[in-house]
Amino acid sequence: MTTQTNAPNVASVLDELTAQATEKQATDKAALREMLAPVKSRIWAGRVLGALSGLLAVAPYVALVRLGEILITAHNQGVNPDPGQVWTVVNWLVGAFALRLFLYFIALSLTHFADVALVGHIRARMLTSLAHAPLSWFSATTSGRVRKAIQDDLLALHMLIAHAPVETAAAIFMPLGLLGYAFIVDWRLGLLALATLPVYAGIYGWAMRDMPVKTAEMEARLAKVSSRMVEFVSGIAVVKAFGTVGRAHGRYAEAADEFGRFWMAWNGPLVKSNALGMGFVSVPILLAVNLAGGTAMVNAGWVSAADVLATTLIALVVPAALQTIGNTSWAYQRAGASATRIQQLIDTPTLAEPEHPQEPVSDEVHFEHVSYAYGDTSAADDVTLTLAPGTITALIGPSGSGKSTLATMVARFQDPDSGYVSLGGVDLRQISSKRLYQQVAFVLQDPQLMRLSIRDNIALARPDATDEQIREAARAARIADEIEALDHGYDTIVGDDTELSGGQKQRIAIARALLADASVLILDEATAFTDPESEAEIQQALTRLAAGRTVLVIAHRPASIVGADRIVVLERGRIVAQGTHEQLADEPHYAALWRGNQAKEYRA
Repeated sequence: MTTQTNAPNVASVLDELTAQATEKQATDKAALREMLAPVKSRIWAGRVLGALSGLLAVAPYVALVRLGEILITAHNQGVNPDPGQVWTVVNWLVGAFALRLFLYFIALSLTHFADVALVGHIRARMLTSLAHAPLSWFSATTSGRVRKAIQDDLLALHMLIAHAPVETAAAIFMPLGLLGYAFIVDWRLGLLALATLPVYAGIYGWAMRDMPVKTAEMEARLAKVSSRMVEFVSGIAVVKAFGTVGRAHGRYAEAADEFGRFWMAWNGPLVKSNALGMGFVSVPILLAVNLAGGTAMVNAGWVSAADVLATTLIALVVPAALQTIGNTSWAYQRAGASATRIQQLIDTPTLAEPEHPQEPVSDEVHFEHVSYAYGDTSAADDVTLTLAPGTITALIGPSGSGKSTLATMVARFQDPDSGYVSLGGVDLRQISSKRLYQQVAFVLQDPQLMRLSIRDNIALARPDATDEQIREAARAARIADEIEALDHGYDTIVGDDTELSGGQKQRIAIARALLADASVLILDEATAFTDPESEAEIQQALTRLAAGRTVLVIAHRPASIVGADRIVVLERGRIVAQGTHEQLADEPHYAALWRGNQAKEYRA
């Protein structure tokens, strides 16, 4: 009964996997067609020239047969071969070979130039999309996904555009032309050259019969392994603290073992079948079949030895052609998936730009009945708040209370679902992004530095800044002495010439914000995860940075924002209290945050 109950489930799962695989293949093909459209004509020109080059591969074999006829005829007549005839054949051979190489060179040149043009076109589109994407997209998207699209996926397209059209056309038309010539030489020798191909095709077709389903199942199992791995690694601190390392690791190990068993069950027979099939088109088998059969035909007086030699050499071309076609087929599958990922990156939702941008008239930030939700989870619920110019406002609350959501709205990481955020009396959606980021800067807990010189990292927001302005910003951020102590000073390449500590990176980020000289500043408590040695210097640098600016602080520790002009207490996206530290001392929510923080420090 168990078997009967499970059988329909297994069948339905296989049907679903097949449908998913079919849908994915259709999506990938459509994305690939759209991606290659700008260079379609050049790719087809490369294919045509590659096909002509492949057909010209027949010339050496024609020359071989003709040369054999001249030599055998001369030998039978007891005379020397006619030099004129020999040189005519050689000249035709050399000319055809040179023309074949020339056509192949032109074909590859066309497709390589097409690849360069398309990659430039795609990267320009990517750059445009990423430059106009909302900042929240970068928070939600891993850098690995972007890197894979820009580097790995474009490389997959390179193989498909620059090489596959020419190589595939040559791999198809060269054996077709050669086999056609083999039939012209003698139809029996032509059949002999093809004798083992049906066996190979049958074994290969049988082995690949359920490839779409297996591929879809592989991707599903890999996703499960990846999910378990992320679950284990991301929560390692929690599982260690609660003594559940073995259980968390066990789930990952179980998923990995399941994938390993599936992979071996699928690929074991596949590899064996492929080896068996390739054996029937291997050089020893082809030589044995064609030479044995050809010798019998020569003895019967049907063909000449030169004919057998030519058709045997033709038969030996088939395995290399099959391998090229197989590799190209795999390249097309990879390129289709790559095209889909590239298209998804290009289709990244962009930040809406105003048709008629307006200019803010002050540094006042105002939230008017702002609401925002992540799915069903409310991160901001009818928030109305004003940040007066030149003041420090701190947002504090438990995890998930909406602190980061509200703060990052000022930089348009995301726009409100309802209500609006204004700067200087102008809705942020009516300010151009370029103008907005000239007036709003932010320093986050985890500062991001580029693999550039320290000078370029500091000057990222002001590329035209002078060396003196950069050094002054570094001095104000309390990092100048440490930079100048490095072997290459401000020319030190981050990540190559040196590895910086968290505190050093934080102060370089502060120097960058100082140099940008934005009048509105968002601070995600920059000292929350730094070492005690750096904390005092970072705090001094932040004090210098905040002077005279409209500052919004995302607070994680109540003690760090005691001196703020206004403290806003959040709970589930709503403002539950606001005021100075003294005014909030007896407020229940604020007092609970203090007690919770003291308990954490005590446990630490």
